[in-house]
Amino acid sequence: MSKRSWILLGSALPVLGLFALLGWASTRSPTSRGGLIVNSTLGELTVSPAPARPFSLKLLDGRTLALADLRGKVVMVDFWASWCPPCRKEAPALAEVYRDYAGRDVEFVGVDIWDRREDAQEFVTRYGVPYPNGIDINGTIAIDYGVRGIPEKFFIGRDGTLLKKFVGPMDAATLRRVLDGLLTSGPGPPAADTY
Repeated sequence: MSKRSWILLGSALPVLGLFALLGWASTRSPTSRGGLIVNSTLGELTVSPAPARPFSLKLLDGRTLALADLRGKVVMVDFWASWCPPCRKEAPALAEVYRDYAGRDVEFVGVDIWDRREDAQEFVTRYGVPYPNGIDINGTIAIDYGVRGIPEKFFIGRDGTLLKKFVGPMDAATLRRVLDGLLTSGPGPPAADTY
């Protein structure tokens, strides 16, 4: 190769690198963070009923909550983040329904992912979120549940069976309908070896 060819090649490499970087950036969705999709439309996904994956979550208030602690209740596990616009949109509805179902066999657990602790705490305070919330620091819970975007909600029956999955922001009426259906049709308390 001649000296001129080496000079042309040396000049072209940075330009090619820039084009490659721009191409890569253009394929990244502006509505994703850390590979997560932001689900802006509500939809129900089919799940095969199976035992819910057990987990333990360090809550924002310092306590630790294990899914096993919620035996005998219908549980909604909500994966969210403070930077997610649909999560902010649905937060007041989730808080309202949680308060309405106080004293019934229902519990919500918020699992914050890909977020900073101070942002998560500010979100919970701003929207008056009354149910337990914690940060899935290593993403273990999200991976175990196959979370691909936020918000995503998983509904677990009183017997510890994963029964429903929804993506996107949920309004209060839909959430009440799902909870009422699970409370009236679901099996009773779990056997001692579930969760």
